[in-house]
Amino acid sequence: MLMLLRRMKVEGITVHGFRSTFRDWAAEQPDVPREVAELSLAHKVGSDVERAYARSDLLEKRRQLMERWCEYVAS
Repeated sequence: MLMLLRRMKVEGITVHGFRSTFRDWAAEQPDVPREVAELSLAHKVGSDVERAYARSDLLEKRRQLMERWCEYVAS
């Protein structure tokens, strides 16, 4: 993403800004659990014990969230 911004000669925008914008948007969605939003950003969620018991990567829920994000960004 950073290389794309550089090739486009875009200044004043950071990759972290895109991630932050996504996180704010996801937090405002009424049906998006925090864990799904955080995993979508590849963040670790919960304590070591919670992660030890987490058996799902929530891939389908993350996929649905990303599709909604795409629709939002493209609108």
